[in-house]
Amino acid sequence: MTYAYKLMDSPVGKLKLVANGERLAAILWENDKPNRVRLAGLVEAGDRPILLETEHQLNEYFAGNRQTFDLALHFEGTEFQKKVWAALQTIPFGQTRTYAQIAVQIGNINAVRAVGAANGRNPISIVTPCHRVIGASGELTGFAGGLANKMLLLSLEAGQTSLEAAADTQTQGPADAARVAAKRARPAPARGMQSTLFGN
Repeated sequence: MTYAYKLMDSPVGKLKLVANGERLAAILWENDKPNRVRLAGLVEAGDRPILLETEHQLNEYFAGNRQTFDLALHFEGTEFQKKVWAALQTIPFGQTRTYAQIAVQIGNINAVRAVGAANGRNPISIVTPCHRVIGASGELTGFAGGLANKMLLLSLEAGQTSLEAAADTQTQGPADAARVAAKRARPAPARGMQSTLFGN
């Protein structure tokens, strides 16, 4: 199978947008581990409509003008991974969930570690918002794009501009950014899963 890709510049570094036919198959980070998302037969094709539309919608998101994405997606993974990735897509803009909450949502309360592993293998970063999943105590946890970028995305969704968020992360190391996010985090509620990282 051959995948088409397009590179785009963004506030979180160069992103590789990957299509399978007319569907978005992946958004990969500039320093992504080669084996995190395995896609064979990549061919550059920057004129593919789905890739152009993905770039357009991402630019709107980074500018603070888009909260949800409207793109045809193609996921390749196990049934369990697909359940986790589907659950990620239900996390509202500006809110967060814990790994345990995702495990409950997919009906497997004992699968917290497996949820974490599936979250880390999410092929369609940002659009499928794995950055909205945090540790049980509110700390930022491992992220394929790096903790500084996770903080930037969460800051963007908290109402800061991308430039303000970028300036914050440039003056802080990832550990500092994680501590700031943890301080702002609210404890996850017992029911309703309406956890909001920032705000009232």
